[in-house]
Amino acid sequence: MRLIHTSDWHLGRSFHQVGLLDAQAAFIDHLVETVRAESVDAVLVSGDVYDRALPAPDTVELLSEAVTRLIDAGAQVVLSSGNHDSAIRLGFAASLLERSGLHIRSSLASVGRPVLVDDVAVYPLPYLEPSIAAEPLGATERTHVGVLAAAMERVRGDRASRGGRSVVMAHAFVNGGATSDSERDITVGGVAMVHPRVFDGTDYVALGHLHGRQQIDETVRYSGSPVAMSFSEASHTKGSWVVDLDASGVRVEQLEAPVLRPLAVLRGDLADLLERPDHRHAETAWCQVTLTDAVRPLGAMEQLRRRFPHTLSLQFDPQGAPVPVSSYAARVAARSEVDVCCDFLAHVRSGHGASEAEREVVAAAVEAARLHRAAKDGEGAARSDAGSTERPGPGRRHQGVA
Repeated sequence: MRLIHTSDWHLGRSFHQVGLLDAQAAFIDHLVETVRAESVDAVLVSGDVYDRALPAPDTVELLSEAVTRLIDAGAQVVLSSGNHDSAIRLGFAASLLERSGLHIRSSLASVGRPVLVDDVAVYPLPYLEPSIAAEPLGATERTHVGVLAAAMERVRGDRASRGGRSVVMAHAFVNGGATSDSERDITVGGVAMVHPRVFDGTDYVALGHLHGRQQIDETVRYSGSPVAMSFSEASHTKGSWVVDLDASGVRVEQLEAPVLRPLAVLRGDLADLLERPDHRHAETAWCQVTLTDAVRPLGAMEQLRRRFPHTLSLQFDPQGAPVPVSSYAARVAARSEVDVCCDFLAHVRSGHGASEAEREVVAAAVEAARLHRAAKDGEGAARSDAGSTERPGPGRRHQGVA
C-alpha cells in the first residue's frame, strides 16, 4: 500500500498580499504527476484544505479540479477538516462523493469510521474543538488531549473488531513539533499540546496543523504545508511524505514540492545589500529585508526593488545610531518653532533633516498657523493708539474703529 501524506494546503491564502493560487496549482500538478508515476493508492490531506471558512470561487474550483485529477490518476483521496475549514461546507455531499473515491470527513459522527484502502484502515479525525467535541465524544476533560484521547478510543474500538493495518489522520499540535509564524493559535479551546502516546497502536499517524515538514517519532509525522506562508519558513524544505505499508513494516520517504518562488531573508546596510554578489540568489526570491543603517535611507524600498524586485517586507533595525540622553523639553527649550518642526521631520526620517525647500514650506506653515491663531484670538485688532497694546475691557469700544 502506497500513500501520500500531505496537509495544510490553505487554498486561497495570500503571502504579504500576494496570492498563492498559482503556487498551489503548481503543487497540485506535481501531486497528480507523482500519483500517476509512483502508483499511489491514496492521497491523505490532514486538514486546512482551505484557508478560510468561506473560500472564494476560484479556490473552490482549484480543489474540485485537484480531487478530480487525483482520482483520475488512480488514487483515492481522503480529506479531513482543519481549524481553518468550515466543517459543514467542506463536508457537503460527502456520502455521495465517497462513491467516486473522494472521502471527506469533517463531522463528529464520522470519528472512528475508517476509509478502507484495500487492507489498510485510514481513520481521518477532523479538527476537534474541545468546547464543541468534548461532550459528544464523552471526553473526560475539555482539552485537546481529552478530545483526541476520546476519539482514539473510538478508533481502537473499531480496529479491534477488524484488525489489520491502520493509519490515523489528525489536525493537532503534538509535543515535539516546531512551530512557525503562519499557524493559527489553537490554544483558546484548551490545553493545546498533545503527547504522541495518544496515538499508540497505530501503524502511521499523518498529522496536519504545523507548517514545517517534521518527524515527531518514526511513525508520527507532520507533512507541513506544500507552500511557504511566512518568512519564518524560509529554511523549510516543502513537500509531502510517501508512506509504504507492507508485510515488512512502514517505510517513509520525502517527496519535495516544486518551489515557484523561493524566500530570502536579508539583513544589512542598504549599500552593502545592493552591491554584494553573494545576494544574487535573492534577486528572483520573495524577500524580507531588515536594514541596519544608523540613518534610515530615503526611498529604501524603491532602491531595494531595483535589485530585488520581489521585496515584500521591509524592516529597520538601526545599528550605531546615537541615543539622546537629555529630555525632549530640555532639547527644544531654545529652539524656534520652525526648528522644532524640522527636528521632528529629521526624527521620523531617522536622521534625514529638512532640505531648504522643505524648511521654507515648514516656515510658511508655521506663519500661517500663527496668523490664524492671532485672528481667532483677536490679536492684531485695531488699537486705541499706535503704541498701545491694551485690549478693550467688557463694554468698551476700540477708539478709531467704525
